[in-house]
Amino acid sequence: MPDRRRAPAAFSPALLRERVLDWYAVNARALPWRDPSCSPWGVLVSEVMSHQTPVARVEPVWHEWMRRWPTPTHLAAESPGEVVRAWGRLGYPRRALRLREAAAVLVERHAGAVPDDEPTLRALPGVGAYTAAAVAAFAFGRRTTVVDTNVRRVLARAVRGDAHAAPALTVGESALAASLVPDDAATSATWNVAVMELGALVCQARAPRCDACPVLDVCAWVAAGRPAHEGPPRRGQAWHGTDRQVRGAVLQLLRERPGAVARDALATSGPDPVQVDRCIASLVEDGLLEPHGGDRYRLPR
Repeated sequence: MPDRRRAPAAFSPALLRERVLDWYAVNARALPWRDPSCSPWGVLVSEVMSHQTPVARVEPVWHEWMRRWPTPTHLAAESPGEVVRAWGRLGYPRRALRLREAAAVLVERHAGAVPDDEPTLRALPGVGAYTAAAVAAFAFGRRTTVVDTNVRRVLARAVRGDAHAAPALTVGESALAASLVPDDAATSATWNVAVMELGALVCQARAPRCDACPVLDVCAWVAAGRPAHEGPPRRGQAWHGTDRQVRGAVLQLLRERPGAVARDALATSGPDPVQVDRCIASLVEDGLLEPHGGDRYRLPR
């Protein structure tokens, strides 16, 4: 049997890069944070918002945030509660608080400017390896390696011949991604976003559009006959009935009502009173909610 973990004989890093870059030049989405006029702060906000969240949901919220808080100084001066309120239904609302904390650090330590090197970016609250690399590449044109789930999937299929990447980023995946980054800094930044875009629009997880793929004829997965995934079962994230859903419902009620809200009014956030109490307690612990006057709660001040 052929070793599906090896690229086909026709594979060439230079050819892969050329095909993907040419495809991106024609098919790239016109997202506002990709506009040359977008500030590094705008890029940072977009990256934090886009974690595990579709771009279609991010874009309107991003526009509103940039209108209200166009610089770190503006956001750092805002109350935590208003930041959580403006986060809306993007999900994972702790990201909103981390962004505000990052803005405060930028004001206190960096004169309100977003730094351009990855180690300094990683020192910001809520900024991990991926976000630091993405901001360095997309805001400052630095040569680095940006690896998200889309990139991992493209490389798993096109180069390694696997239907999906490993459950978590491996050393081998990181090394492979780094080996494909062009030497030229400007081209490397474009490559990073181009391969990511290919994964988002064409090499999708559930229904890859192979007929529209620019590297179809050199894709190791296609050459192997599109073998099924052989690793651990892939399970989608549950939502209905989970604590995430109830937490979101609690926050939404507080966003919609000014001031503090009685515990009884929050009971409609879920069918199980014990679960609702647990979610309220976790929101308080995360700093997304604060008790106010006995059995009332409000967004943080």
